Amino acid sequence: MLPLPKKYFVTAAASEGETSLTAFDGALLKARVGNTNLLRVSSILPPGCQFEPDLVIPPGSLLPIAYGSITSSEKGAIISAAVGVGIKSDSFGVIMEFSGNCSKKEAEAQVTKMVEEAFRIRGIELEEVKVAACEHLVENIGCAFAAVPLWY
Repeated sequence: MLPLPKKYFVTAAASEGETSLTAFDGALLKARVGNTNLLRVSSILPPGCQFEPDLVIPPGSLLPIAYGSITSSEKGAIISAAVGVGIKSDSFGVIMEFSGNCSKKEAEAQVTKMVEEAFRIRGIELEEVKVAACEHLVENIGCAFAAVPLWY
């Protein structure tokens, strides 16, 4: 069993590649998580988890991460990905992910709305929302990626 994460950051990046997988890999590298082994998790930020925007994850680490991504080979398409973290200082937080064929602004609005709804249905007061998003114009094969890496 993995220990409870104590740190996190939000990140988003996009990349082109010769294949869908290399476009995804390039986006991971630009988002500062490309040299880790992603362990996709769902959407709860542990209580007391601290925001650390300059966090460096050691290469090869098993990295719990909530993320949204989209890959497209439709030349000229606009793709975006966003994550939102809802925070209540004396409680756990909620992470939401979104990706789609839309602008960065639309992705940010959608993920923020999702965070607000998640807090509302839990009956928890939302104090703060942190968002990371990116937009990409597909040239050949593109990927937009947004994530909340969790660390110890």
